[in-house]
Amino acid sequence: MTPAIGLAWNPAVGIPMLFVGVVVLVLLWLFGQPRKEQGRRKPVQEQPERARERREPVFGDEEGEPQEHETFDRHDSFSARDDDANDPLFNPSPKQGELDVDLRAELERLGASLVGERHASAAPVIHDEPAPRPAQRTEPRIDLDLPFDLDEPVTAAPPAAPVPAPAPPPPAPAPVAAPVPAKTPPRSDLGRRPTHAPVERIVSLYVVSREGMKFSGADLVVAAEKVGLEFGDMGIYHRLVDGHPEQGPIFSVANLVKPGNFDMARVATLQTPGLSFFMALPGPINALDAWEAMLPTAQRLAELLDGLVLDEERNALGRQRIAHIRDELRGWDRGHESEEIKFGQ
Repeated sequence: MTPAIGLAWNPAVGIPMLFVGVVVLVLLWLFGQPRKEQGRRKPVQEQPERARERREPVFGDEEGEPQEHETFDRHDSFSARDDDANDPLFNPSPKQGELDVDLRAELERLGASLVGERHASAAPVIHDEPAPRPAQRTEPRIDLDLPFDLDEPVTAAPPAAPVPAPAPPPPAPAPVAAPVPAKTPPRSDLGRRPTHAPVERIVSLYVVSREGMKFSGADLVVAAEKVGLEFGDMGIYHRLVDGHPEQGPIFSVANLVKPGNFDMARVATLQTPGLSFFMALPGPINALDAWEAMLPTAQRLAELLDGLVLDEERNALGRQRIAHIRDELRGWDRGHESEEIKFGQ
């Protein structure tokens, strides 16, 4: 025979039923215990503040309605009933006198303990610690490498009289180069102008180097020799009358750098931005002839040194300006035709 189907174990049904049974047993264990009977609490006319604080809040609680208190106790949780049962303030007492005595004793005990705790917290015992010095700090300080101790009491020091700083020794005088006395240009009979010759007018030209460049002394000496200039009086170059150097220079060439002469002892290191051509009138020859000798020489020297020719106002010398200078010098000669030039006599 085959067993009945209803008595066979079915996990799909048995496991849920087992789980439900366990839950039911737990609920019966938690909420199925019989409640302890409690006597009705008699309302106290005036309860101390501690008792009022311990009273559990009751919905709709009013004096003179003990029935509502009893209803609340019936619906209270298990833990709340245990707390009320263990609290001496809520134990039922058949006599009002005994209840007042117990409450008063409990309140006195609690008050004494609270006062002791308050005094203990307000006045901690510090007998084992030495009294800190009033004028010094004992807190740890971070060492900041200060020149003074922060733990030392700060006292206002009387203002010290200002000590005059020692006068520093006078610095040794810097070796100032002694002012080079203006070197007297070398005197020479070659190119010297006669002392009795008057100077009524000076006509000048300039030969300057290009921007960022200078004429070197060695190049200058070579170029001066090529154009027929002679080094002579005042340490400068001159153009002289052929065969009559005693009559003085027709025109001269000086250095644009002061004092204007050329130091032949240092000609290898000489650097100059330009040269000055000038002729003094009256001269050993007519003014126009002197101009016709000076202009080509300046142009040739500028070509050899890769320079520029400028007029007396340091403007570019053009044809119009050259023609104007020639007209002026021609007029100069007309005005001095009657005068006989006798230099060197």
